[in-house]
Amino acid sequence: MRPTRHLQGTRPYAFPREPFEPSIIIITAHGTISSAVEAVKKGAFEYLTKPLDKDSILLTVRRAVERASLLKQNLQLQQELFDRFKIEGIIGKSARMKKAIGIMQKVSSSSATVLITGESGTGKELVARAIHYNSPRRTRPFTALNCAAIPDNLFESELFGYEAGAFTGAVSRKEGLFRTTDGGTLFLDEIGDLSVHMQSKILRVLQDKEIRRIGGKESFKVDVRIVAATNKDLEKELTKGKFREDLYYRLKVVSIELPTLRERIEDIPILVDYFINKYNREFGKRIKNIEVPAIKALAEYYWPGNIRQLETVVERAMLMNDKGTITVRDVRSELPSGAPLETFNFDIPDSGMDFEKLEKDLISKAMKKAGGNASKAARLIGMSYKTFLYRLEKFNISNPLAGSE
Repeated sequence: MRPTRHLQGTRPYAFPREPFEPSIIIITAHGTISSAVEAVKKGAFEYLTKPLDKDSILLTVRRAVERASLLKQNLQLQQELFDRFKIEGIIGKSARMKKAIGIMQKVSSSSATVLITGESGTGKELVARAIHYNSPRRTRPFTALNCAAIPDNLFESELFGYEAGAFTGAVSRKEGLFRTTDGGTLFLDEIGDLSVHMQSKILRVLQDKEIRRIGGKESFKVDVRIVAATNKDLEKELTKGKFREDLYYRLKVVSIELPTLRERIEDIPILVDYFINKYNREFGKRIKNIEVPAIKALAEYYWPGNIRQLETVVERAMLMNDKGTITVRDVRSELPSGAPLETFNFDIPDSGMDFEKLEKDLISKAMKKAGGNASKAARLIGMSYKTFLYRLEKFNISNPLAGSE
């Protein structure tokens, strides 16, 4: 077997070149039911008794070959997933990204719950997958669920499942994600949007390690690692009574804070290089590089959508490019109409500056210029409406017209 590269502090894992074992076909002239049962228990693929006809042998061999092929494909897919989500492959040389990567390396080998915080587009799900695929649970399921996208009444049945007849429309039993993800990792994205009622349900699972289907009487033990993520300030949500304190500390056994792209500008060149290589493969392009002025233009932009937005800009620029180099014109044509940082005409003092204060002032000025209209203010600075509302709440800036949008 060929051992794969693994992280310091995690359990080594080897993916064999071939399926774990050959498909064994037993042919005997003295078959009995007990010996057949015993053979299958010990791993035999098929148990045949004489006399045999040629067609039955050929059919059995064909099924055995198909099984071996499926096993091999499955192992290859597992290897590809492991390679794709290696923690070493997460891009970032900035101090804050190095800190986040260091925490990921330490926590992956455990089963501790993890809370990932950061703005939309900073790569929270990527981090969750990397933690899973570098853990002993890597061969078990990874399931992602967006807590903000599912209504409360459906969320409970999605997680816990239900018995037939539990409610109108429940015509048959359904296993919930806690059962289907048993042994693996459940990623609960946007957990800050979960209702207090459902928060108590999640807390109970974390405490008791068991679940019960809706309408059921039997409880089941489950072994599922929870990795949660949010773009909200959960400590502020605690003070408002919108998030349970006991659940918060259950989730925050380990916390990973992902920086915004504008807080890790030095990572833009290597991120762009990664996206160019990625879309060269996908589009059959031969883009070799990007001009220095184009990188400068990217570094000067505000990036309200973070890495996700940067990837989209690079992808579009490559689609429209028929040459071998991405130019500053290609980049600027794909950037939203919002102003880049260079247009705000400020000097950075030798003593440094408070970036959060700068961000708050920018949001406040945009709201003032837009006459309190949050949607218009978001467009003025090239920010999505949802992200803009998040920052209004983050900085406690008055937003009288947000409810009408």
